[in-house]
Amino acid sequence: MEMNKADTASVPAGALELRGAEILVKALQAENVQYIWGYPGGAVLHIYDAFYKQDTIQHVLVRHEQAAVHAADGFARATGEVGVALVTSGPGLTNAVTGIATAYMDSIPMVIISGQVPTAAIGLDAFQECDTVGITRPIVKHNFLVKDARDIAEVMKKAFHIARSGRPGPVVVDIPKDVSFNKALFTGYPEAVEMRSYNPVRKGHGGQIRKALQLLMSAKRPYIYTGGGVLMSEASGELRALVDMLNFPVTNTLMGLGAFPATDRRFLGMLGMHGTLEANNAMQNCDVLLAVGARFDDRVIGNPKHFASVERKIIHIDIDPSSISKRVKVDVPIVGDVKDVLTELMGMIRESGLKPDAAALKGWWDTIEGWRSRDCMKYDRGNTQVIKPQMVVETLWNMTRGTDTYITSDVGQHQMFAAQYYKFDEPRRWINSGGLGTMGVGIPYAMGIKLAKPDSEVFCVTGEGSVQMCIQELSTCLQYNTPIKILSLNNRYLGMVRQWQEIEYSGRYSHSYMDALPDFVKLAEAYGHVGMLIERPEDVEGALIEARKLKDRTVFMDFRTDPTENVFPMVQAGKGITEMLLGAEDL
Repeated sequence: MEMNKADTASVPAGALELRGAEILVKALQAENVQYIWGYPGGAVLHIYDAFYKQDTIQHVLVRHEQAAVHAADGFARATGEVGVALVTSGPGLTNAVTGIATAYMDSIPMVIISGQVPTAAIGLDAFQECDTVGITRPIVKHNFLVKDARDIAEVMKKAFHIARSGRPGPVVVDIPKDVSFNKALFTGYPEAVEMRSYNPVRKGHGGQIRKALQLLMSAKRPYIYTGGGVLMSEASGELRALVDMLNFPVTNTLMGLGAFPATDRRFLGMLGMHGTLEANNAMQNCDVLLAVGARFDDRVIGNPKHFASVERKIIHIDIDPSSISKRVKVDVPIVGDVKDVLTELMGMIRESGLKPDAAALKGWWDTIEGWRSRDCMKYDRGNTQVIKPQMVVETLWNMTRGTDTYITSDVGQHQMFAAQYYKFDEPRRWINSGGLGTMGVGIPYAMGIKLAKPDSEVFCVTGEGSVQMCIQELSTCLQYNTPIKILSLNNRYLGMVRQWQEIEYSGRYSHSYMDALPDFVKLAEAYGHVGMLIERPEDVEGALIEARKLKDRTVFMDFRTDPTENVFPMVQAGKGITEMLLGAEDL
């Protein structure tokens, strides 16, 4: 960003006169941003010009703005760093809305920079104008409209601070075109930020933690229920240490998988709508529940009245006070960072010398093992006629267990099969859309992760419906050399919709069948990648082995799976979490 002598003559010592776009780039550099995903347009051309003049941040040109935000989101989920996306005004921003809402629902730290029409044109229905602040207000942690180039550095400092602190979330920074062009004095990026109205609590209340300790030690049927907050807080190690101390049973939500090792005997599996029998029964029948970084959402507890029909004491640890007692009244609320609270709780346990009731705990484990013995995850493993989707996921897990592997998914039956049958032992390895349930995220998530983790294997488990929503990003994968492996569990249906129509709508399959699918092998090849068609169960393992050998190529594997297969266990809408369908025999 060169400046000539005339520019520098009137600039105070220690300051530079820079355009707003150049200040923005310097702010991103100060935040150690390595990658930004975006798509240019008129309102952000000054920003793109500033990017052209630097070489420390790699810009990734996606094929659709929704994918830009998804890719930045996937990067953030896998690394714990703030993901950054850049879109232009009007349709650029509205195309990004789905990605922003996806990140908001799952508490993902992101900064989305959007272009805006010049300040003088705001409100005049200018070309490609939209009310960015108004449109995004319900789906962001905060948003800014920058009206002066002098404010860019401070706004960016606030944006990153808000995005990553407290309960993380996306922050939108809307920059009018003239603000990105105008010059302002740049005296350096702020080292600290003070926001009187925003001071999230990290340390839990000591008295409340002591109450939690007493409840846990007096429990006869304790249970630890954890969600995505454990991952966001990087508290997986503390959770594992606590379970080692107490020997209590543990469950994870869909968003919390990997926080506790799935292969550990104390893990009861995922709970909720498609959770295990033992996980759901333990949730309903425990006498003391420790909820950690989870929010008791509808897909976890089912009917709230059914859940409340059994008396239990609930301890709830969450950094967001608005999440506590929002859906379920709790007895011991603890507002604070999960990592800090669990550390303090373990310190109190050691100091107190208290131990759980060993006899009662043994009886509780005996009850749990009785539930577990029913093997609610069984399926027709011996089928040689048609590929079972569960078998594809299990084969992948057996092949990659213990390796440096990330799994992304889209949304639908394939997502649940991946969550159920891939045993995640490490945090941040399972990347999917939980709260919003966004189809199309799988490929962008995977390419965002592969860019950040080039030496890791990245697999996208998807379906023929979801994958077409952002399939154009296969082009981005080629351009930026992100060789991911795509497993499409192709059942020729919108599988989860079809399942609900079978169970709830007497088999009236209204618009859930795909009548005209592309040849995915040829499509993958057209984008410059490798395509494979797998139609027989005996070919599944060989195809995966061959795909893994092609380390430097993106491979699209079209697995033709059983179109009639449903996800079980299943809790129907309006039912309690123990009112489960375990298989077709329960229909």
